[in-house]
Amino acid sequence: MSFFVRRLQPGDVFQAKTVSEEAVFVLLSGTCAANWGHGAKRLGKRRDVFDGFPYALYLPAAKEVLFTAQSACEIAECRAPSEARLEPKLITPSDVVSSLRGGGNASRQIVDIMGPVFPADKLMVIEVYTPGGNWSSYPPHKHDVHNPPGEVDLDEIYYYRIRQPEGFAFQHLYAGQHAGEQTLKPRDGDTVLVHSGYHPVVAGPGYDVYYLNFLAGSSRALAVTEDPNHVWIRSTWKDTDPRLPLVRE
Repeated sequence: MSFFVRRLQPGDVFQAKTVSEEAVFVLLSGTCAANWGHGAKRLGKRRDVFDGFPYALYLPAAKEVLFTAQSACEIAECRAPSEARLEPKLITPSDVVSSLRGGGNASRQIVDIMGPVFPADKLMVIEVYTPGGNWSSYPPHKHDVHNPPGEVDLDEIYYYRIRQPEGFAFQHLYAGQHAGEQTLKPRDGDTVLVHSGYHPVVAGPGYDVYYLNFLAGSSRALAVTEDPNHVWIRSTWKDTDPRLPLVRE
């Protein structure tokens, strides 16, 4: 996969083409007009990622789109190899699905933008909101072995935004085939690439954390293996963190 974040000023124009790739564009903030061959359509309404649900545009192989910024805006773009001849599709805030997951201090909000049933070739897209002090992607899970239906191999991108400028998170990567154990400290605007192994996240106390996940692999399924040493934590979950949801439409 490849990943970019573009910041446009009012009046800026950005043209994107796909040849042997599919792409998805998630509007992080601001408003723009997008034309992918069916006339210009207005996208966006949130001031930042903590101000509501997203607009996104899925663009399959052999298509193009022209974005024209109407205000200062940020667009996250992810691409994956694809030859599938599919149709572009606009995702609006009313199309996404929000849910609460986990319990106690492992509670978080999941916003599914492009899930497994979405008509794409490989890409899946999720936004995750974790209140300060909470854990996410927990119990730790992995998806690096292609053994459906139990687990499928998926590469994953985490793009972080943090509500407070001094905020941070920690992400622990371990038991991967291609890397040793390491702990990273993402700040606002950082990106973490996950190729293999477990990869839980914890938000620094007092700092609400957002990350945008892109996933792609051999199958469009979110089938994972959880670390057997930590699955017992599920039995202790009772109430969901009352701070959730952090965002609404």
